[in-house]
Amino acid sequence: MSNPVKPYLGVMPVIEDDVFIADTAAVIGNVKIGSGSSVWYNCVIRGDAGSFIEIGERVNIQDGTVIHINGSREDGSDHMPTIIGSDITIGHSALIHACTLESECFIGMRSVVLDGAVVETGAMVAAGAVVSPGKVVKSGELWAGIPAKPLRKLREEELNYWPESVRTYCLLASNHIKSGNSKF
Repeated sequence: MSNPVKPYLGVMPVIEDDVFIADTAAVIGNVKIGSGSSVWYNCVIRGDAGSFIEIGERVNIQDGTVIHINGSREDGSDHMPTIIGSDITIGHSALIHACTLESECFIGMRSVVLDGAVVETGAMVAAGAVVSPGKVVKSGELWAGIPAKPLRKLREEELNYWPESVRTYCLLASNHIKSGNSKF
């Protein structure tokens, strides 16, 4: 199998030594990934359009997720990076595009977060939700639907689960590395 970490126009991803990257993932170009994070099977993280992707520590990017950026446009609009904080769970098959995920938020399975949107610390995007460009998912809120809108305040048990999810995926990643399942 080939290495899932690839350069783009001479720019190589910068990845901490203890990051798990599944051999079927693709991490390309101007991407930085912090310590203890994991990139699971069939994920694509593509920093190739004149901007960058920054991923913090202990972020688990679950199977089938796509993370991309917005490059400069012919109309002169600025490029838009993707910035992902630390201690975040990004559920299976999510699409994260040119947005900001602040530390300690939760992104549900098959959800979409679009250009210029911000998911604040302590906020949750429900499974299958689509956060429209420029929207701000406020701390303490659960957003759901298409387009996503505030559904309700988060419950204490939901907020308490997030650190457990991060710990679980850190352990899983460590075990996959020990099992020889990482090409990185």
